[in-house]
Amino acid sequence: MRICFVSRRFFPAISGMSVYALNLLHQLVAAGHDVTMISQYRGDDFGKRVYGGGPPPEVPGVRIVGLEQLGEQTTGDFERDIVTMRDAIVAEHRRAPFDVLHAQYGYPTGWATLLASREIGVPNVVSIQGGDGHWVGSCCETHRLAMTRVLDHAGAVLIGCDSFRTEVVDRLGTDPARFTIVPGAVETERFTPGPALTNDPPVMLYHGRVDARKGVLDLLHAVKQLHTDGERFHLLISGIGPTFDETAAAIVDLGLQDCVEMTGYVDYADAPAIYRRASIFVSPTYAEGFSNTVLEAMASRMAVVSCRSVGVVDCIRDGENGLLTDPGDVPALTEALRRVLRDPALRNRLADAALAECRAVYAWPTVAGQIMDVYALIRGTAPDLDFSPDLPPDDPAAPCRFRTDPHLL
Repeated sequence: MRICFVSRRFFPAISGMSVYALNLLHQLVAAGHDVTMISQYRGDDFGKRVYGGGPPPEVPGVRIVGLEQLGEQTTGDFERDIVTMRDAIVAEHRRAPFDVLHAQYGYPTGWATLLASREIGVPNVVSIQGGDGHWVGSCCETHRLAMTRVLDHAGAVLIGCDSFRTEVVDRLGTDPARFTIVPGAVETERFTPGPALTNDPPVMLYHGRVDARKGVLDLLHAVKQLHTDGERFHLLISGIGPTFDETAAAIVDLGLQDCVEMTGYVDYADAPAIYRRASIFVSPTYAEGFSNTVLEAMASRMAVVSCRSVGVVDCIRDGENGLLTDPGDVPALTEALRRVLRDPALRNRLADAALAECRAVYAWPTVAGQIMDVYALIRGTAPDLDFSPDLPPDDPAAPCRFRTDPHLL
């Protein structure tokens, strides 16, 4: 079938959304589908520094259409970019008709896709994957209405796990039956265990977006205590993000230069090698849609230390295939890290359990098959048009925080 995939963030931007999109595209092409991807991207210096940016690269077998986020990156004008996305979908459909539209992120891409479906009569799927489910709608009334209309009127709504669905239902009042749970996935043929590590001291890894909301600053305070207590370790912090400069400064302020290393930007092709440098993966995140990095660590046979957060508790169970602490609880995080640093047998037991589960449940062919089943189910159906395409303007008395800092969405 002809599929239009509309991406919020794609390479060269480093994001779990980029990884997810790339792997899904590969699976769709391998299954014989004709795929077009329309992807937003940051072209400004700030956006490139925070996430990486620039036009999306070629993907074999996929027609790529890149749309620079001109409104968003200059004035926080999401609406300008939504019109551009809608028009691009319509133009591509007129060139060669689509069977299904699939938007990654509920807003702005999901809303743009609903508007395009309204115009061309093609059914749509929307994936809720992160900040859209956690924050959009709590920012302003305009975006709350956009998200609820997407959730209520999309042909199918995909979400990664039960805990994330519960959060969105509680926050926006959506009928739980509207969601189809399709878990995150990982390339288990690329992310594989390396040679057994005998690092002395043990190496811990934080990999992904360098963002306070991912707990990176909490991690530094935890390792400061470990360092003070004389524990021996080395910590790699891999990636870029909105808290990169603050993190680099905190390493110096806390006197951790001898045991903490920041790698900066790491290309996705090089990510498996980064995981193989460490035996402990640390993700003290406050919330996820479904954590790609945790799955990559599981597939790489690492002992995972994370948090009882939305999007983590669905795949990591404390004491069974990882260790969990409460988000923001730095003393508890410190003690969990101390346990795995001191106990190689515990590290091995947790890593073995994580690897076995990852291979059985979270491999990409399995997950992509579930998504393609949804496509087949809605193909040929009429899109739901029972919603207003108009949204109220932003209220100056209660301005949307994402218009000021749109890169956080």
